[in-house]
Amino acid sequence: MSEQPIAVSSLSRGEKMSRGVGSGTIKKGELILEVRDLTVRFWVNNDWFVAADSMTFDLSAGEVLAIVGESGSGKTQSSMSLIGLLPANGRSTGSAKLKGTELIGMPLNKLREVRGNEIAVIFQEPMTALNPVYTVGFQIVETLRTHFVMNPTDAKDRALELMRLVEIPNPEDSFNKFPHQLSGGQRQRIMIAQSLSCDPKLLIADEPTTALDVTVQGEILKLMRELRERVDAAIILITHDMGVVADMADRIIVMKDGRVVEHGTSEQIFGAPKHPYTQQLLAAVPHLGSASEPLEGVPRLTLIARDDKPIPLTSGDSSVTPALLLENASIEYPKAGRRAAFRAAHQINLRVDPGEVIGLVGESGSGKTTIGRAAVALLPVVEGKISVAGRDITHARPKDLKPFRKDVGIVFQDPGSSLNPRLPVGESIGEPLLLHQGLKGAELSKRVEALLDSVELPRAMRNRYPHELSGGQRQRIGIARALALEPKLLIADEPTSALDVSVQARVLLLFQELQQRYGFACLFISHDLAVVEMLSERIAVMRNGRLVEVGPTREIVSAPQHPYTQRLLSAVPVPDPAEQKKRRELRDAIIAKEKIVS
Repeated sequence: MSEQPIAVSSLSRGEKMSRGVGSGTIKKGELILEVRDLTVRFWVNNDWFVAADSMTFDLSAGEVLAIVGESGSGKTQSSMSLIGLLPANGRSTGSAKLKGTELIGMPLNKLREVRGNEIAVIFQEPMTALNPVYTVGFQIVETLRTHFVMNPTDAKDRALELMRLVEIPNPEDSFNKFPHQLSGGQRQRIMIAQSLSCDPKLLIADEPTTALDVTVQGEILKLMRELRERVDAAIILITHDMGVVADMADRIIVMKDGRVVEHGTSEQIFGAPKHPYTQQLLAAVPHLGSASEPLEGVPRLTLIARDDKPIPLTSGDSSVTPALLLENASIEYPKAGRRAAFRAAHQINLRVDPGEVIGLVGESGSGKTTIGRAAVALLPVVEGKISVAGRDITHARPKDLKPFRKDVGIVFQDPGSSLNPRLPVGESIGEPLLLHQGLKGAELSKRVEALLDSVELPRAMRNRYPHELSGGQRQRIGIARALALEPKLLIADEPTSALDVSVQARVLLLFQELQQRYGFACLFISHDLAVVEMLSERIAVMRNGRLVEVGPTREIVSAPQHPYTQRLLSAVPVPDPAEQKKRRELRDAIIAKEKIVS
């Protein structure tokens, strides 16, 4: 993908409709946000629960402040309180001034002028943040026309410009798509385009690259850096990805259990962390290459695509029934209304044996999730064949699939939209056990509690609803639900994308233990190559709906053969500010060279 410079908006801030905070221009280094003793509480079970306690910090124009910590530590809620986006049972006290104007306690009609205009938010879960009944293009246009004086034609042109900016493929076509018709990474890019549309003074980026592969992540981070330079925006970066923190942050706040345990510059936190929790957080970060060494004196087993010919199916033990087998499989999204059918995967040959973990990596929209959904019979295979545990499901009818679904589980990428918002999470976990095994009463309750224990969540959490949990907690509920029936094949679609590094490390260790204990096969779909390296015996690389390279993990990580795989690995951020700066400069030089050659 090419990286384009951000185009300067044809509209000035004087043309904005806002009449409140933020009139006038800002200069780099000017104090934008002053937070003093900010405390966020929630009324839960007849008592006040403190989510963030006495936070104090300043933020200047052009500065990036990263807030890191475990899921549920108060990172997101403390930032959402700045623009009054707390749930009905939430209350914030203290002071937060945007250029001298108090935000805490500001009337709702004034806050509406601030939201999107002066303070923009990139939310963690785009599927729940975007309106499902409107096209993504309309939603960007709506934001522009709310805060700018624009006619519909100019607003659409600007929206398309923003979609090109964040590398949405074929933006003229994607403009008229609904959120569910885009991949997770594409939805995240739409959210980012919407957030950047008004050139905000303060950008709150809540896990802005969670759903993005490393190449697009690098481009999005570059866009955010250019935004900071062009309009001197201040950025609050909420993330669990320490590589992203090393790439972006000037200062870092480390939170645990609602309290700030350490606050310092990026160099101080990464170079000499003082608090034990910060040291633990950095130690939990997976490092690409740490689990793999080059093979010496052993014939290479990696296969790469040549001349648009598909990679042939690797031969396995003929006496073993594969847990998942795709033979020249092409997968389509069916025709919907006037929209033609879309072929998302072409001639896929892939075999996963019992007990084997295969990592599937590639850019957003490359077809990774498509293969995972076809494996659980959620998408049709229009050419070739697909079988699970020896059962051919290529043309299976819906009534034939209930016995099959006992043998396969799936962890979806977006936990917020995959859990029923009307059911307590305990019921969501127990539902497969009720439907397939007929468990009820005390026996069902015991199994649900055991599953909550396995993903390290308190048993009391079974009575909470999904909206009452953090993103990472919801993801762990999704994992517990998928493992409820002890499946033979698990499709893990970005199962750790919403988890902070310390929780991710525990969940990955737990995943390894469960996989060894129960011996289920797993297709592990992820954009985090360091995580894939930890878990997978083999890696399959996808690009534009085709497999381009398949081979043992050590070979793929140590000596990738396909140019795309090489570029993918070079884009992986590392949790070291100095090293990440060198990698970023080298990558920019490679991309610039590619542009000159092309």
